[in-house]
Order: sequence, then C-alpha cells, then structure tokens
Amino acid sequence: MRRRTPVPPAPLPQRQGIDPVRVRLPAEGPWATVRDHLVERLSGAGPGVVDEMFDAGRIVGADGAAVPADAPYRPGMYVWFHRELPVEVPVPFPLRIVHRDEHIVVVDKPHFLATTPRGSHVAETALARLRRELGIPTLGAAHRLDRLTAGLVLFTVRPQERGAYQTLFRDRLVRKEYEAVAPYDPALTLPRTVRSRIVKERGSLTAVEVPGEPNAVSRVELLEHRAGLGRYRLVPGTGQTHQLRVHMNALGLPILGDPLYPVVAGPVPAGDFRDPLQLLASKLEFTDPVTGTAHRFRSTRTLAAWPGQ
Repeated sequence: MRRRTPVPPAPLPQRQGIDPVRVRLPAEGPWATVRDHLVERLSGAGPGVVDEMFDAGRIVGADGAAVPADAPYRPGMYVWFHRELPVEVPVPFPLRIVHRDEHIVVVDKPHFLATTPRGSHVAETALARLRRELGIPTLGAAHRLDRLTAGLVLFTVRPQERGAYQTLFRDRLVRKEYEAVAPYDPALTLPRTVRSRIVKERGSLTAVEVPGEPNAVSRVELLEHRAGLGRYRLVPGTGQTHQLRVHMNALGLPILGDPLYPVVAGPVPAGDFRDPLQLLASKLEFTDPVTGTAHRFRSTRTLAAWPGQ
C-alpha cells in the first residue's frame, strides 16, 4: 500500500486567528507553471489578483520562500498564501469560557457569532476570536453551532486529539440539550419524539422534510408556558442541519426569531442584532475520550424572550 507523503507544516503564521490557505498541486494537469494553475483554480478572486499576489511575494512554498510566477509546475507541490479578509461587522457580544484545560476549551457562544470561518464570516467567528484571545493557534472546533444559535461549543487544543472528540459527536456519544421559546399550543400533546427525513440541498437556505427513512430524531418537551408562549427542552438524537428548527416548525411551533421557518425572510444582515433566534444549546454531557473524565457543562445564558428564566 502506497503511503501518503505527510503535509508539511504551514510556513506562514496565522493572521487574526485565521490559517493561511494551503494548495496542493494536482498529480496531473495541463499547466506549465504554478501561476497557470492558481489563475485557473482561483478564478473567482477576480482578474489580476493572483498576479498581484505573486508580484508581492505572498505565495510561498514549504520553505517559506516566495514562489516566482514562472516557477515550473510540479505535481504534489504545496503552496500557501493568505486571502484578503472580508470587511466584517464586529459581533458586540462576548464569548464566555465555561471550561478550559490542556485538552479542551468549552465556550458559551452568543447569538450571531459563527463557530468557524465560512463565507463572509471569517475573523468574526468563535474560533478566530478564541485563537486571538487565548493565544492558542492550534485551537480547532470539535463540532459546530449555527451562527444564530447561542450556547455551548467544544473546541480542542491539540490537533492530534481533535479526531477523538469529533468522533464523539459523529457517533452520538454526546448528550446535547437545547432550550427554545416558541408559541404554546394547548392542543399539542407533549412530550413527544419527532422523526422525519430532512434534506438540505447545497445552495438552499432551508432544509425540508421529505418522504423516506427518517434520518432526524428530536425529543420535544414543554417546560412551562405563559402568555401564549412556551419554553421547551429539545433533545436531538441526530445532527441534521437545522433539525430542531425544522421539527419545531413542523409541529406548528416555529422558534421565535427564526428568519427561515416558517417564512423565508433571507439571511440576517450583518450588524442586525435586534431579533435573536430563541434557541440555546444549554447542556453538553460526555465522557472525555482522552482523560476519561465525565463532563457535564451547562450554559449560563438565558433566552431574551423568556424574562426571569
């Protein structure tokens, strides 16, 4: 069996908590130079951008030296560079550290802050902010929480241990609980377990329930109600995208502040912090795969739509 060559360490430091982009040149292709390949691969960056990066010496090889634009194409070669960071509106809410040791960091994420860099949210993410604030450049996310959802997120300190923690979530060995505020329906019998098949197509803002074998399971419990609203405990048995939001909407109980269910109002604009989604990842429980410790973490946040919680 052919052994894969290990990836060299990044020769560029992080910038604002963001790793440099790494590109491995394909084994085969029609390109004569490294530039030819990158111009094609990064065509979405705009005309002349790649040439400007070469001219400024911003594209480097494994030794950290600038790669010239006319460098011959070499299959399997790695190059690194930093993308221009988008202009982002700062999310004016703090991350709260719930737990920190030599293996993991557990934080209480506010609404509107993305977990990891993606799309237009890059430096203004929980991961990038924690790397900067804690001075841990190796920090990585073990799972993700929607940008609009607040609550507990687990990060790992050591890259070599990240897979063990990610496996916990993949194999459903983490007990997660959420709280939500939504309309109260006295005719609806709760608690109940909702099962359905949920699909989210690439490029679509929303996920939908479709016929077929269920791939999404959620336990819905009513904790209390008043003035036409209910506070609910939600326990997901699976991890489909938007699962809790879809299941609550299907029950006729759309979560307050949801811009997608039941009516698609579009993505929440950057800088609009007026109406947070009333969904909170309130508990995480698991046995640490590295230390064997039984962890039980609880969010210190409350939902604004349920004052006095």
